[in-house]
Amino acid sequence: MTKRIDAHFVAVGKYHDVDYARLELLKLLAEHPEIRTTVACDYADIDRLNACSMLITYTCDFLPTEAEAAAIKKWVEGGGKWLALHGTNSILKFTDAGVDAPNERPDFMEMVGTQFKAHPPIGTFTVEVTNADHELTRGIVDFVTEDELYLSHTTADIDTLLHTRFEGEATGFVDHTWPETVVPILYTRDMGKGRIVYNALGHCRGHYDLPGMQDFYPVPERCSWNYPVYYELLRRGILWAMRDEG
Repeated sequence: MTKRIDAHFVAVGKYHDVDYARLELLKLLAEHPEIRTTVACDYADIDRLNACSMLITYTCDFLPTEAEAAAIKKWVEGGGKWLALHGTNSILKFTDAGVDAPNERPDFMEMVGTQFKAHPPIGTFTVEVTNADHELTRGIVDFVTEDELYLSHTTADIDTLLHTRFEGEATGFVDHTWPETVVPILYTRDMGKGRIVYNALGHCRGHYDLPGMQDFYPVPERCSWNYPVYYELLRRGILWAMRDEG
């Protein structure tokens, strides 16, 4: 008899079609009937998280409180598995000098291992396999995708599995000029008995996701969601999170 697995999914944020990402991820989770998922629009339900073995986050410019972050860290260190996606590591502030990503929450950013700083305009880039001998990447070959390339600063020890390279301008951001940089795309971060897997791909935006800025966004963006390899990486992330390490 297959054992029930409890998962908690936090899906919330700005400037993205969170509804689309939420639905697509729930469909992937539904491929495994033993997974029972609760969905939240904040990090407040720590009691529910503590009843789960799996956390999934798809957010942008939305962080837990310091107390919630401390509880999440304790949960991971106790053996929890966290699949963090796209903008989970982002703080955004609009300034006269451009969009800033201030270092306001080192507690959270150190936990997740990176902090978003900027991205160039959506475009195509090659994702290279850094570690081909890992369950999340085994059999995956270098591939081209179209996405928001998240340029981040590393804040802790991470094990990079996929990466790309970037040199140029991230127009509109305070940190706009980037020398040649190796950019982690998929990485793991061990904490105590638990682990975080971070996948930076997966931008999406619909017609109505920039309220107050652009009331109707003319061309929806699906980016890596248009590529089968992205779904393969998500499925592998879910399978990893399902596995009982005990």
